[in-house]
Amino acid sequence: MTMKPLADRVLIKVEKEQEEMTSGGLVLATKTPAGVPAKGTVVACGEGKYSPSGTRIPMQVKTGDTVLISQGAGQKVKLDGEEYVLVYESEILGIAE
Repeated sequence: MTMKPLADRVLIKVEKEQEEMTSGGLVLATKTPAGVPAKGTVVACGEGKYSPSGTRIPMQVKTGDTVLISQGAGQKVKLDGEEYVLVYESEILGIAE
């Protein structure tokens, strides 16, 4: 299934945390501390929202950009067994270069 976000929404595939494993094979529980942004890749984005004058404001992000978002931002979406996050463009903290 494909998804085309509307207006100023962005579909992001968030990178999973690396599991830490002991030499004995035990998986250690890791949790990203609150306040640390999550990194992800833009999968799809809308065309931008309209200004009060009726002109479309273009998006600053594009498909393929690596972005940072706040932990817990947006709505979790599951498409074809994969988990994504759907956020407004304003919820994106920055583009990683």
